[in-house]
Amino acid sequence: MLSTRTILLMHDSTSVRSDQVGANPAIAGISDLISAHISRLQYEQIPAPALDAAKRSLLDALGVMLGASGLGEGCSAFVELALTAGGSGECTILGYQAKAPLLACVLANGSMAHALDFEDAFDAAPCHPNAALIPVALALSEARAPITGRTLLTAMAAGCDLVCRLALALRADPAQFGWYTPAILGAFGAAAAAARLLNLTPLATRDAFSLTLCQSTCSAELKYSHRSVVRAVRDGFSAQAGLLSALLAQRGVAGFEQPFEGRAGLYALYARGAWDAPSLLEQLGSRFYGAQVSFKPWPSCRGTHALIEGALELRRCNQWSLADIASVHTRGGPIQRMLTEPRPQKLRPQTAIDAKFSIPFTVASALVHDELTLERFTPAALTDERVLSLAQRISFETIAQEDSAQGTSGEIEIRLHDGRCFTTRIVHPRGHPSKPLEWNELVAKFEMCAARAARPPTPAQLAHMVAVIGNLQDLDDVAAALFPTSRPGI
Repeated sequence: MLSTRTILLMHDSTSVRSDQVGANPAIAGISDLISAHISRLQYEQIPAPALDAAKRSLLDALGVMLGASGLGEGCSAFVELALTAGGSGECTILGYQAKAPLLACVLANGSMAHALDFEDAFDAAPCHPNAALIPVALALSEARAPITGRTLLTAMAAGCDLVCRLALALRADPAQFGWYTPAILGAFGAAAAAARLLNLTPLATRDAFSLTLCQSTCSAELKYSHRSVVRAVRDGFSAQAGLLSALLAQRGVAGFEQPFEGRAGLYALYARGAWDAPSLLEQLGSRFYGAQVSFKPWPSCRGTHALIEGALELRRCNQWSLADIASVHTRGGPIQRMLTEPRPQKLRPQTAIDAKFSIPFTVASALVHDELTLERFTPAALTDERVLSLAQRISFETIAQEDSAQGTSGEIEIRLHDGRCFTTRIVHPRGHPSKPLEWNELVAKFEMCAARAARPPTPAQLAHMVAVIGNLQDLDDVAAALFPTSRPGI
């Protein structure tokens, strides 16, 4: 097997096309290298910041999924389906006093992972590395108990890091070919976490990635529908695909040799072969990108956050009323343009998830209410004429962005009727590692989200979950601590 160093030394150019693999045997070892890394990774090898980030991501995701059990569009259908799946009820459906079989439960909980668009994100590349992964990790901790806290953290760190690396290696935007990558890449993180929790061999782990490639897909057409909630529930499909692939690989189903770098592998299929091997492999096993995830202070697409933050900053630092606003001009990168088009749809979004992916709506709502909370995306809030009227005056301009802030930085200019103009630029919005949410802020967010659950946990139950996650590395059985049968609502 080729080492990371060998591959990087033999690969001199900055990018590689998948159809060139046959002529470059060094590239052909990448899937083997990644699979061996995932299979053999140990808790002691993971840097402390990445382990701490994994605990923060778990707390954040658990709260967001609990909230989505009560507020998430489309999630109830997934729950109803899980409850009719039959078989043994071995895993907890979050937010309900119910259990379901492993795969059905992962589909249901996965549908909640992104439904509020409030989960963590990776600002350096467009992906949500933990959204599909955490529902799988939690369900397997029950179905394959006892799973130790250290094993769970290892699986989470491995899967999260892989999704970030897969996204960083892209050298073409799959959206231009009709694909929606957050859900596609997330499935591989789910497969990686499942493979590690199931103690799969390197070969079986590679098989799991191969089988994931056969299932993981998502059409970018979801961006153009005014009624679809697929964008909200997408990670249910990713989570189930990753887990199913790992379970099949565990049972001996053979995949193929090059799921990532092959001539018909991940990058050939979704990026027309335009990808960068060094970005995928650099410091593999010593650098874990989970430490670089951002935690959201507002429940909307991360690409809206710089503009929301800028709007709130200008609103609070200057003396003027909403009636004084003549126009609002926003600027951002090419990725953010999708948050403004089709313009009629973004000015009057029909679903909560579409509103969360609308720069005009989110910025207008933040200005009108001097905040942006979950309540600003209810059916009633979507028809608030004060917000909709202001949204009509919000425009967008595409500008170049520095690489470290692709899709997340932004500028906002508010011009008043009297001629005054206020402008600010946000490079890294709140929640970025350089401007982090503190643990107590994440706990407050967790409690706020959990209070919106279909069956909200009690304050004592919430405090228990926070304590369990805060000391996860000391647990011998995660499920016994986090999901005791006497604790309804979790």
